[in-house]
Formats: sequence, structure tokens, C-alpha cells
Amino acid sequence: MPTTRDETSPAAPTAAVRQKIPGTRDSSLGSFFRPKTVAVIGASEKPGGVGRALIENLGTFTGALYPVNGQRDTVFGRKAYKTIGAVPTQVDLAVIATPAPTVPGIIRECVAAGVKAAIVISAGFKEAGPEGIALEAQILEATDGTPLRVIGPNCLGVMGPHVSLNATFSKDMPRTGNVAFLTQSGALGTAIIDWSLKEKVGFSAFVSIGSMLDIGWGDLIRYLGDDPNTHSIMIYMESVGDAPAFLAAVREVAPVKPIVVIKVGRTDAAAKAAASHTGALTGSDEVLDAAFKRAGVLRVSTIEEFFSIAKMLAKQPLPRGPKLSIVTNAGGPGVLATDMLVECGAQLAVLSPETIAELNKVLPPHWSHSNPIDILGDADAPRYAAAVAVAAKDPGADGVLVILTPQAMTDPIATADLLRTYARMEGKPLLTSWMGGTRAKTGRVILNEAGIPMFDYPDEAARAFANMWHYTESRLPRAVPEVAEKPAPFVPEPDEAKVTDLIASVRRRKGTLLTEYESKQVLSLYGIPTVETRLATTVEDAIRAAESINFPVVLKLHSDTITHKTDVGGVKLNIRDAAEVRAAYSAIEAAVKAKHGTGHFQGVTVQPMVMLKGSELILGSSLDPQFGPVLLFGAGGVLVEVFKDRALGLPPLDPYLARRLMEQTKIFKVLKGVRGRSSVDMAALDQILVRFSRLVAEQRWIKEIDINPLLASPERILALDARIVLHDPDVRAEDIPALAATL
Repeated sequence: MPTTRDETSPAAPTAAVRQKIPGTRDSSLGSFFRPKTVAVIGASEKPGGVGRALIENLGTFTGALYPVNGQRDTVFGRKAYKTIGAVPTQVDLAVIATPAPTVPGIIRECVAAGVKAAIVISAGFKEAGPEGIALEAQILEATDGTPLRVIGPNCLGVMGPHVSLNATFSKDMPRTGNVAFLTQSGALGTAIIDWSLKEKVGFSAFVSIGSMLDIGWGDLIRYLGDDPNTHSIMIYMESVGDAPAFLAAVREVAPVKPIVVIKVGRTDAAAKAAASHTGALTGSDEVLDAAFKRAGVLRVSTIEEFFSIAKMLAKQPLPRGPKLSIVTNAGGPGVLATDMLVECGAQLAVLSPETIAELNKVLPPHWSHSNPIDILGDADAPRYAAAVAVAAKDPGADGVLVILTPQAMTDPIATADLLRTYARMEGKPLLTSWMGGTRAKTGRVILNEAGIPMFDYPDEAARAFANMWHYTESRLPRAVPEVAEKPAPFVPEPDEAKVTDLIASVRRRKGTLLTEYESKQVLSLYGIPTVETRLATTVEDAIRAAESINFPVVLKLHSDTITHKTDVGGVKLNIRDAAEVRAAYSAIEAAVKAKHGTGHFQGVTVQPMVMLKGSELILGSSLDPQFGPVLLFGAGGVLVEVFKDRALGLPPLDPYLARRLMEQTKIFKVLKGVRGRSSVDMAALDQILVRFSRLVAEQRWIKEIDINPLLASPERILALDARIVLHDPDVRAEDIPALAATL
């Protein structure tokens, strides 16, 4: 891309008040999790007060603790200091719990005192309206260019279980463990902590992130990615914040540590009018899904799934493959688990002949002889243990789920006790579902204590296994798409400079809509094949163009103001002679003038009538305010909004990412060939998507772009229609959302 700043080369977005490079490592974050000295500003003995809760909760902290209170000499017997500057020692972490209007001044005092990190518990900031927003701006101004980092405001606080740090006003401290939990909801955070104590799930870190004034998801993910005590990261997210920084951090950390997100706000916002097909189809939550998939984030939809995965990550290894063996004493629960497993994209393991032979030795004659392994309702603890031992050794199984239903001969406690032997299987997670109430309770406790995740219902366990497999799958090396059967024709490198000049000429005439003729020029310059298109501003020009192209031809409206030609009768197909050209030209001109008046008809384009049989696709892009350009691929044509068979992705693409994007649609199976139809040249289609994504990434003055239809047949792939919309002339380069992803 051009590096000079001019009207055709948008500069990077201006930085926020606090100048930071997104995703850079910042060692000062260690002061939040492993401080040696902590000061509580607003410490008090007031019953029910946050300042009191903080002092009490930090009572177990092994470092030095300093209360700061301008009105008291002591707090719970500890010497209190009037200001942070009066504390006689360097303070690593300041926890602030004073009224919002006082916080900017306190932050300035922290900067002067050399404090490394601050947690602002106080509420009353941007959630309170303009006055709170102004207070946040003052905090940013005070910390600009300084080492001080800030978590919050309006947050619960931070916990570091490995150093007995509870810098929150939540009384319970989780067990030490290897799961880091980040949340934008303090209330949900306290519920998670309570749940973790019951389920024996330990945390390496707990952060209530608040409004992310300074420190955001990207900062924390990068820090925790380097933390040896953290093996996985769980996130409850209400807003993404700095999307490029988030994606950059996830891209680095997710390949080595699972990142699981539950993002609320999935429902569509009120629909708004959009001129572009792509603009009308892309929605913020769909874009978020696409971004998460690109970055390797595992997204879940419910709190139940969130808890289930937390148990799995805390206690068991990741599966190496998608195949699960199920051991059960009842057929029904095994079928429920199977249905969920398959629906979630995993598989039942196929038992090897050797495994079946071994099971025949330890099970009654009437066992199921297949997976699920039904060991019958009278199964005792030794039978369960023997079946699990055999199932776990099967090389075709990537995990084992054990289901127990409380039948007369069942001993939930003894069975759980025997299964503790299999709590640590290399590369194979063990999951259990002890169904029932009172009789199953003690067995559940035994399994939890042994580090074996326990689920109330077997379908819940199957879904957790499938989710873990999908994370493993996202880490696998990229497969190279198959090579085309015939060599692709040589396509020169995109002529970026010519496209830049063409777009600049449109902007100089204060236009935002490229004509179809101009749009196809842009595509051709990026090596995307387009149907031959000739411009005719008079009926005689149209006749000459049609005779040169050879009949039959298509006439389409040429206009730099009208968005969709078919809506105004601006497309005439299968024209077979000069008389029909004359009639079609006149009909289009009359229809446009009747609907829009004079000045909107600038002639027609003349194109050959393409007689190929193939699939109509749509390939488009529009801008998301957080993630920048977003790609859309799917079934195209005039019914694109009806069928809604589409997938979203982020540019740029390589052939692997292009293929994965297409695989998410139903039309992909048609493109590969069905019911005797030949496949299209998939490798060539991969390259078209790659080049289109490059166009979107490099030409940032483009706001929206559609190729609809992109005709894909076994003989050739051809863009039959195209439409490009630019940003408004008054839009500044620095206001255009940046590209969020990289290869």
C-alpha cells in the first residue's frame, strides 16, 4: 500500500489520549497480580462500605498493606496515611474506592508518587453520562505518557490466588489453579467464584475489567499469555473495546492457550436501511463470530457451556481428535449424548475389533457391542472400571465419557472411587455424568476432588467435549487446498496504482458511487475476471457495441446515482437484434426518468448474454465500526436476502482461509459438484477470493462493494455485475476503521 499520506492513502487512525501501541507487552501489569506493596485509597471501617471490604479481604495479602484515608489516623489498627504521597514506601498497586469526582486528582497523586498500577473500583464514570465521561478524560490526561496503568473504573477488582491477593470487595477467594477469568460484569464474577469453589475449579487470576478506560482485553490476554500459572483464559464480554488490539493479542496467545469467550448482546439491533446487499446482510454479532473464528477464539452461547468448558480446561487435557467413546449403564442417556456430540460437530469413536474382543471378556454377553458402550443396568463398580480401562486404550478414541444412572444395582460412590485411576490420561480427557440427586451426590464430590469434570447431564458433557475438540482443530496446521485440475491462466499482479487513480477521479467529482463500468474496471485491475462491458451513451452507440460483441446481448443502466438497476427496470436480457437494442434502450431511459427524473440516466452498458449454466454467488464487503472491512461470500442473485446462505470473514485471505470461508455455506457443496454436476475450478475460486480480499484491504476509500452475481460454472468464473460505494467526501482518512486482521 502507498505510504504517503494523501487523499488516496488513508493514514492510520489517530491514537487515543494515552499513546500506546496495541498489543505491546507491558511488564507493569505484573504489579496488578504480584505486587509487593498495596495501598487502599478510601480505606475505612464503615460497616458495609467498599473501603472496609477491601481492607478486610487484603488481610491475607503477604506483602505490605497501607490504608489511605484523609480523615483517620488508623484503620483496623493499621496506621492510615492522609495521601498516597505520604506512604513511606514505593507502592506497586493502589486500589481506589473514593467518590468518582475525587478520582482524577488521586490518579495525579499516584503518578507523582511513582505508583505502578491502579485499580479504580469507584462507579460514576461513563455509565453515568457526560459528567462521568469528562472525569474519564481527566484520568487519561493525567496518565498520558506515564508508566501508571489503570484497571477500571467501575469494577470489582483483581485477584491473584497464587499470592493470596484479593483486591476486590468480594469476600470469597477462589482456589489456586490454572484458569484466568476476565469479566465485564462484577456480579457475574462473584457468581463464577462461588461456582468455582463448589466445583473445585482453581484460578490463576481473576479480573473485573470495568469500563476499560486504559487496560483492555488485549493487554490482559498478552500478559496472561506469558504467565506460567495460566493455562487457559475465560472471558465474559459485553463489549470488545479496541478490536485490533484484542485480535492481535488473541492471535498470539490462542495457539498455545485456549481463549473462551461468552459474548452477550447476540440479538440483532434494529435494522437500518442499506443500499448495498452486503451492508444489509452484515450484522455486528455475525462479524464478531467471524473475527473470533479468524483469531482462534472459542465462543460459547450460554453460561452452562461457559461453566462446562471451564471445568474441562481446569481438569483435563485437550482431546487430540473428535472421536468420543461413551460408557453407560442405560441406553437413553447414551443416545442423548450421541445426538449432542454429532450436532456439535464431533463424532462417536468406532470401536476397533481388538477393543470389542477385550470388552467381550469383561462385559456380559448382551452388552451393546458398539459405541455407546452400554454395559447394562446391573453394572457394578468393577464392571464400570473394566469397561473404561478398555475404552481408554482404544487408539481410535480421543476421549471417554462415563454415564451413570441410579439403578438398583448401581453404586455411584464405589464407581467414582475406582474411576479416580483414570483421572490423568495422556491426550484423552475423561468426562463423567452422574445423573440423579441424593444418591449421586457423594460420587460427584469424589470425582471433582480427583480432577474429573462432572456434568449433571450427558448431553452437556458431550457438548463440552465437542467444544474442546473445536479448539484443538483451530490449532492444527493449515491444509493446502487441492490443486486445480488444469493450470490457472496467468494473472498479473493487481495494478493498485491505476485503481487508486480511478477512485481518486471519482472522489474529485464529489461522487461516492462508481458506475458498473468503473466497478468492473477496478475488478479487472485486481485480476478478477469480468464479463466484457462496453459503455454506450446513445442508442446508436449501443447498437454498434451490440453488433461488435455479437448477439444476444444484455443492456444495463449506466448511472452514477442509482444503486440497484433491477429496481428501476434497468436490466434487459437476451436482446437479439438492433431493433430490440433500440427498444430496450428507450425503455430503460423512460423507466429511469419516470421514477427518478432527468439527470440519473447516463446511458447503458452493453454486455454479451452469458449462456453458461452455473451457480450465482455473491462476493462483497462492507465496514464494521470495530473490525473494519468484512468480507461476505454466499449464494447470490436477486434472492440473496431471502436465502441468506452466506458466511463472513475478515480480510486479508490466503487460499486456506478463502476455502474455510466458503465451506461455511450450503452453496459450497454445489460448487464442489452434486448429482452429476461437475465441480467448478475451486483453486481458481480460492484465488478470486484472495484477490478480492486484497482489493478490500488495500483500497480503503471503498466503503462497500458487491459482486452479484459472480457466476461460477465448470467452464469459467465470471463477475456479471459489480457495484462499489466510496466513503463520503467529507470523511477523513483517519476516521476510516482500520484493517483488523493480518495473515
